[in-house]
Amino acid sequence: MRRHSSIIIQQALRIRHSPQPLHHRHQQYLTSPHRQQQKTTMPASVDTSLPARTTGAAASFAAAHAAEHPLKLYGGWFCPFVQRAWIVLHEKRVPHQYVEINPYAKAPEFLALNPRGLVPTLAVPVDADKPGSGRTRKPLYESAVICEFLDEAYNDKTENGEALLPGDAYARARCRLWIDHVGNKIVPGFYRFIQHTPDKGYSVEDARESFLGHVKTLVKEMLDNDGESESEGGEGGPWFLGKTFGLVDVMLAPWAKRLFLIDHYKPGGLGIPEPGRGGADEEVWGRWRVWFEAITSRQSVKDTWSDDAQYIEAYRRYAEDTTQSEVAQATRKGERLP
Repeated sequence: MRRHSSIIIQQALRIRHSPQPLHHRHQQYLTSPHRQQQKTTMPASVDTSLPARTTGAAASFAAAHAAEHPLKLYGGWFCPFVQRAWIVLHEKRVPHQYVEINPYAKAPEFLALNPRGLVPTLAVPVDADKPGSGRTRKPLYESAVICEFLDEAYNDKTENGEALLPGDAYARARCRLWIDHVGNKIVPGFYRFIQHTPDKGYSVEDARESFLGHVKTLVKEMLDNDGESESEGGEGGPWFLGKTFGLVDVMLAPWAKRLFLIDHYKPGGLGIPEPGRGGADEEVWGRWRVWFEAITSRQSVKDTWSDDAQYIEAYRRYAEDTTQSEVAQATRKGERLP
């Protein structure tokens, strides 16, 4: 739900407020001599090793939306916040152009829209009656804001399918509460977990317990939703709202796909118990597995995913806690994610 920004190479200024490239939440920057003295393990140069293009299924989906179009999504393949917006575009069958941003060479037209270089950025045509058909563009950012805009603006059931938020005002508000839980509890917990190193003031077990605790809180709400649905003669699962796929599911989907990185990099792995070994939480983890299988099999999630090997490389510096991205820095400081 947070803004994505690549971080600029500067030594004296607060990076987020500069109008120059590089701006991306997951982008590294040159550390000052003072920063290097504070933590000598920090990288002294920008990591330019990441491929600047999609691969796998995401490459095919990007290619299918490469043609010029008034509605443009500017993003980066490795960014989970971008994937949120991309999933909604897919789900709503919204015609658009996807523009992969090279974090080391921002296109002038992109920086004219958003001088801070934030991704995801949605360039929205605003001079026409029908959404997406105008030529004058204004930017939107913040992944959750973009997702809600797309869901609201493209609301023809025939063309765009079902809404991703409930029609009932109270039900919508409850979904937003749980979207907030994902953004302010689960997502920060993921980064605290993957950035754990032995020199931290907390153990990897602490990070695991905290992260899984936030996940369990969400899953218990899913179980409650299932119970309400069944009491009214309906069926539960697999989604947060039972049989209805929605925005809460979208908000967590990119990190669900990235959970394998915890198993890859962290001792003891993710730590979710195997079936039959969940103890008092057996029902909770059983429900989680139903949701996890459904979300990772969802076509919109698969089609916006590059090859696994690319994510392993992209998150290596997170696992080593040497990345200088804004998300990583906020995680180290125990601050709210930018």
